[in-house]
Amino acid sequence: MLVLERAPESARGGNSAYTGGAFRVAYDGEQDICRLVADLSADTLAQSDFGAYPASQFFDDLIEMSGMRADADLVEVLVNRSFDTLQWMRGQGVRFIPIHGRQSFLVDGKHKFWGGLTIEVSGGGAGLVDALFSRAQRQGVRIAYDHKMTELLVEDGAVCGVVAVHAGQVRQLRADAVVLAAGGYHANAEWRARYLGTNWDLAKVRGSRYNTGLAIQAALNQGARAAGHWTGCHSVFYDANAPEFGDPALLNQQKNYFNLGVVVNTLGERFVNEGENFRNYTYSRMGAAMLKQPGSRGWQIFEAQGAALLPDEYRVRHATRYQSDTLEGLVAQLEGVNKAQLLRTLREFNAAVDRSVPFNPAVLDGRSTRGLPIDKTHWALPLEQGPFVAFEVSCGITCTYAGLSITPQAQVLDEEGRTMPGLYAAGEMVGGLYYNKYPGGAGLTSGSVFGRIAGTQAALHGRAP
Repeated sequence: MLVLERAPESARGGNSAYTGGAFRVAYDGEQDICRLVADLSADTLAQSDFGAYPASQFFDDLIEMSGMRADADLVEVLVNRSFDTLQWMRGQGVRFIPIHGRQSFLVDGKHKFWGGLTIEVSGGGAGLVDALFSRAQRQGVRIAYDHKMTELLVEDGAVCGVVAVHAGQVRQLRADAVVLAAGGYHANAEWRARYLGTNWDLAKVRGSRYNTGLAIQAALNQGARAAGHWTGCHSVFYDANAPEFGDPALLNQQKNYFNLGVVVNTLGERFVNEGENFRNYTYSRMGAAMLKQPGSRGWQIFEAQGAALLPDEYRVRHATRYQSDTLEGLVAQLEGVNKAQLLRTLREFNAAVDRSVPFNPAVLDGRSTRGLPIDKTHWALPLEQGPFVAFEVSCGITCTYAGLSITPQAQVLDEEGRTMPGLYAAGEMVGGLYYNKYPGGAGLTSGSVFGRIAGTQAALHGRAP
């Protein structure tokens, strides 16, 4: 078996290497978490409320967040195979741990997990990539780095290999079957402008610079059917001074806990409901909202209680951060904002908070504002207690939602709806799963579930007489 990696070894793993390593998985309670996570101590179990995330809720989340457009057959496979796929991965050397730091809050002496997202890989995305590459190499899989696949080889209607460029040389590599898992087109500025629309060529690339849609185009050139949401993408609030492309040495540029504060644009106005739902159900469309604002930038602002709950992505040294003991002092530091309007916005927000409802970040607490042009539905904390902090943010694109049409067995379909012999696909280049929004952690699970299926089916295809 041969794996072609477009990137050099130092940047291997595609978008997976840039993630926090969270996996969304259907589970029925603590006993299932114990089957996925090794060596959970009695103290950890006693201090944790893992809750449950049944398959029915996982299915409903994916379908509803797609605006009822997702391929239900693919969603069913993703959900129903999620738990056994993670168990299999554990057996391959991937170490899962609870996401105490990012997905739980201390409530009544217990770490209560929220939003259907409970476990991650030790070492984050880099840990996941290293574990899987190490396992593959121990199994005798050959890895060829710096190989850019440009074409599929087809003979007698069946895919029989690829054309790749390495060190300026064009190589034809023949194979019994081909699995495409090269991501979407988020790093292709021209395609972003073509499909996503105005100013998307200006978005910062959160993940791998090597995901430019080449593998999708190679399959389309051979008659594969396009699928999914070509004008949709996963995009987040991103540090305004982050580099143009993601850098594995400078991760945590995203700023996803806006639900604990307020978000404003350069006009000094709020433009989203920061508390619509748990952040991992809304964060994937916040970059698009930011891109539509004047200058495509703004600020997340927190008072002391909300700031104390922020995770590590807000505490990195490279964050564009401002702090003051007073709101007036904080606003004075922000360049390019309408300062007078921003102070009015914050004072109006404070006056609109319903203080009769207790604040509880671990549930949809209903602590809202009333009477504002855009009310905050949950977790409305008045900005009165300093120190106050602000983080300047822009738009960072993570991945795109379009790609190839596949069967539940990960076989690529052609434009007539027939399977293309010898061709399989997995990961972000699969279309039909995500549309309007994206539940956090589903991407790594999808890539793993369909990647495992695609690998199995490709191996069986290669053995067929």
